[in-house]
Amino acid sequence: MKTLILKIDKKNPERKKILLAANIIRKGGLVAFPTETVYGLGADALNPKAVKKIYEVKRRPFDNPLIVHIARKKDLFRLARSVPKEVKILIRNFWPGPLTLILKASKIVPKVTTAGLDTIAIRMPNHKVALDLIKACGKPIAAPSANLSGRPSPTLAQHVIQDLYGKIDLILDAGPTDIGVESTVLDLSSPTPQILRPGGITFEKLKKVLKDLVVHPVAIGKKTTILAKSPGLKHKHYAPKAKMIVVEGKNRIKKIKELAMKNIYEGKKIGILAISKQLNTLKKNCIVKFFGKNKSLKLVAKNLFKLLRELDEEKVDLIIAEGVEDTGLGLAIMNRLRKAAGYKIIN
Repeated sequence: MKTLILKIDKKNPERKKILLAANIIRKGGLVAFPTETVYGLGADALNPKAVKKIYEVKRRPFDNPLIVHIARKKDLFRLARSVPKEVKILIRNFWPGPLTLILKASKIVPKVTTAGLDTIAIRMPNHKVALDLIKACGKPIAAPSANLSGRPSPTLAQHVIQDLYGKIDLILDAGPTDIGVESTVLDLSSPTPQILRPGGITFEKLKKVLKDLVVHPVAIGKKTTILAKSPGLKHKHYAPKAKMIVVEGKNRIKKIKELAMKNIYEGKKIGILAISKQLNTLKKNCIVKFFGKNKSLKLVAKNLFKLLRELDEEKVDLIIAEGVEDTGLGLAIMNRLRKAAGYKIIN
């Protein structure tokens, strides 16, 4: 298959390109498109054959549910049943935006879209290209990240090309995504609302609306047994090809330097993801990439997956990542780092 790649204006998407992409999806094809978080791989959420292609192309386990994207708030009530009263407050405050709601699924949603569960994950993206595409389709779009399963999520069209070129019909290239980490997943299908995956909408913001909100232990990097209602809970995610270790805590700079020098002495090529300028001294011996500062976590989030892919291109043997404070957006960043490292963490 030859994959068509089209540049598209982020703020004023060309109508012809949107209609072409929408027609592909209506016919059961696959289109990679930008959202405010990462690039998604879209198919008609109500077409089981089309949705099955997503799993096959990504090599995604069939027990890993997909997020369904909509462009009209009223569509939520068609796709979900037993919608709690809090939903209207949440979508008024946070939609369109990086917030996914898990609700009881209606009968029109195919089981392949929900990974066989009785719940559905729904969100409304805050990106003009994505919204125009969904509206033009006239159908909800199931769209996980547009990468091979387990790899760092794509924040540039080039990342989609690296993983999926020749396997999908079309890539809409609108440049880099704004947020860089996936949406927050909020489970409202249980008695107590809980965050299953931290993301672009922080716990602190949601807590102002949902007083009894909790964060599930799996969201902060603890291994627990959980029914996988959300993407990113059960299987390997966000991982580079190189082995990876996350170093956290007050003495992290000293520990990173010691760990780096030990592995360099053993003949390994080392890559470091850093926020502290004190790690500049390691640049002579290994590849150091600064992805932001503790005070600019938006930049850290935006750069995270891109820099993991860049270090893979450098063919490093080991990536050592410096942890950030896991409050606010830092919770989402640390969730991705810990999972990418397979929970290999030094405190």
